Amino acid sequence: MKDMKILSPMATGNGAYIVHRSLAERIDGYTLTGYNPYWSLCPPTLPSLFRDQKADIIHTVPEYGYFLKRNHIPLVVTFHSFVVDRETAQFSTFLQKIHHRTNLHFFIRKALSVADKVTSVSHFTAGMIRREFGYQGEIPVIYNGVDTEKFRPAKKSASHKITVLFSGNLTKRKGAHLLPKIASLLNEKIEILYTSGLRDKNPLPDLPNMRNIGHIPFSQMPAVYQQADILLFPSVREGFGLAAAEAMACGLPVVATNCSSLPELVVDGQGGYLCELGNTEEFAGRINELAESPLMRRDMGDFNRIRVEKNFTLAQMVAGYLNLFREVHKS
Repeated sequence: MKDMKILSPMATGNGAYIVHRSLAERIDGYTLTGYNPYWSLCPPTLPSLFRDQKADIIHTVPEYGYFLKRNHIPLVVTFHSFVVDRETAQFSTFLQKIHHRTNLHFFIRKALSVADKVTSVSHFTAGMIRREFGYQGEIPVIYNGVDTEKFRPAKKSASHKITVLFSGNLTKRKGAHLLPKIASLLNEKIEILYTSGLRDKNPLPDLPNMRNIGHIPFSQMPAVYQQADILLFPSVREGFGLAAAEAMACGLPVVATNCSSLPELVVDGQGGYLCELGNTEEFAGRINELAESPLMRRDMGDFNRIRVEKNFTLAQMVAGYLNLFREVHKS
């Protein structure tokens, strides 16, 4: 791989950028080049940002992959999420709905037509690609990986409170709008801590048992998970669910939505609970149940740690992409 140059142009400020940064840190010849998301407002200008960078393979996301394609250089696009279908539209803003169903839908279709290899971070997302676009080509699934040396269980200090963590952007797609209602149904001594994510400026309404801990740099996230007791993940659509996998690696039980890719991560009843989409009473009930049982939290956390070590490690992800790049480079 030392003689192979892989260029990864990516917009900053999202989970996919973090994943590609992990690849750049561990694969020789892999160069991640970030650009301000505002450049995507005029996609035809994107090639000008990378014109002088040489590459044997270009690896990026499908939304703007078509514009980054170069003659005679293989293009690999990885679907980290899928938001252009009608089901997701109900959780998008008016402008997002228009953009997703028109420009973005068209751009993704064009990327699929020129990509040399299409990959996905979950079987759910791969299925959505086939369903929405009728794509008939191979779609290898390479799960996102967690650094299990950094994200690992740690001994917690004794506390009379149960800490429930929400990690993600404060959007409807992440289920952030459900947090106040869930918080209102929790037993005493249970507190929800929530991050402000990578893009958010406005916190949720103030409640006695909800606390905004702000934007947490990725390097500090292991410590945040390690101090929590439960991860709350009421997302309405996930391409993979990296926050859930990170929390699982840190030995937390996960209370998540039974939708999209999340059943591929969370085993209901063994690593946590999968709840009906939008059912705040069920989310709160499961959290209350876990809060009353330290033994259940420990057993589910242990199960999750083992599950991540078997299925969702950084080493497995890197090996998957290395094999893919070698295959593409030889063809």
